[in-house]
Amino acid sequence: MSEIRNFTLNFGPQHPAAHGVLRLVLEMDGEVIERADPHIGLLHRATEKLAESKPYNQSIGYMDRLDYVSMMCNEHGYVLAMEKLLGITPPLRAQYIRVMFDEITRILNHLLWIGAHGLDVGAMTIFLYAFREREDLMDCYEAVSGTRMHATYYRPGGVYRDLPDTMPKYEASTSIRHSQKEVNRKNENRQGSMLDFIESFTDRFPGYVDEYETLLTDNRIWKQRTVGIGVVSPERAMQMGFTGPMLRGSGIEWDLRKKQPYEVYDRMDFDIPVGTEGDSYDRYLVRMEEMRQSNRIIKQCVKWLRTNPGPVMLEDPKLAAPRREEMKADMEALIHHFKLFTEGFCIPAGEAYAGIEHPKGEFGVYLVSDGANKPYRMKIRAPGFAHLSGLNEMVRGHMLADVVAVIGTQDIVFGEIDR
Repeated sequence: MSEIRNFTLNFGPQHPAAHGVLRLVLEMDGEVIERADPHIGLLHRATEKLAESKPYNQSIGYMDRLDYVSMMCNEHGYVLAMEKLLGITPPLRAQYIRVMFDEITRILNHLLWIGAHGLDVGAMTIFLYAFREREDLMDCYEAVSGTRMHATYYRPGGVYRDLPDTMPKYEASTSIRHSQKEVNRKNENRQGSMLDFIESFTDRFPGYVDEYETLLTDNRIWKQRTVGIGVVSPERAMQMGFTGPMLRGSGIEWDLRKKQPYEVYDRMDFDIPVGTEGDSYDRYLVRMEEMRQSNRIIKQCVKWLRTNPGPVMLEDPKLAAPRREEMKADMEALIHHFKLFTEGFCIPAGEAYAGIEHPKGEFGVYLVSDGANKPYRMKIRAPGFAHLSGLNEMVRGHMLADVVAVIGTQDIVFGEIDR
């Protein structure tokens, strides 16, 4: 008989199911995985090192580009670390806006996750459904910051500007596909302010989540591909540094929004969903319920923001740019404006760590300041990095097709892993 040997297979880095430039070297016994070795470094952009050569306020835009589907949450961790070192607290309205956009970002992230995870496992429809809803939330990003993805909206001391009074509207296209009647239908919920638009979305969204669940939750193929796949015990999840839905899917009720509240999360009424089995199906159920809970939080923020106007930025000329009219008319304001955008601001010497409940887990920024206008050191704690390190353990003994399902359930985005 001929000798039977294990063979080595390259998975990625250009594979559409690799969720970025992930290269896996798989040692296989036929169709069964004996070992999975993740190779990273193909995207490395040296974000932490670059931040050390730029003024603090010029690195906010780099944060968006880490996990590029959880943009404002990344900014939040960085801005909170700066605020800790500066010893400042943003106005209450700014805190509510931040919490609302954190939860909008969580829904954006989970919609992309369910679309991509479904596609990886072979469900095409869910991808189209999820991206339909993402479009509305991307419009909120655009309305408030001017861009659909890399918002650079949070600032130390508050947010860039208050919520707009109007939403951008669709216009009739010369294309046959968009008749005036269709455009009018699309603009129905864009007649009021941005808060009206977000409120109408939160009214519709639970029905959309029901649609996703109808497609997948009791779908026999979906369950065959996820139940019992990538099981992680609660003890092992903690030992490997899992956070977020990966940890809660294993049955551990840990959520920084409840356990170490920041901003106004202690005023919010919401639940922490947890799993029981620690498999891919449980993590799916946890994230689906998280979308419903985020929807609840957004509703509470909208209600408060409607009735409580106020400043969204500290009145500190060293941190906040002066108003445009002042800058054009007053020499001192012009100098403040110029200094802020060229040199930034100095932060007192010290160190601080700020962690937030990012859609993927605990995203933390550790800052060391030596009193200059740029960080002496910056270290990012990316949740996906710890999850990827557990991949070998999660896929061992499973089939090749299950590797794709496990990458999907980890909700990996490579920008933050390979920072």
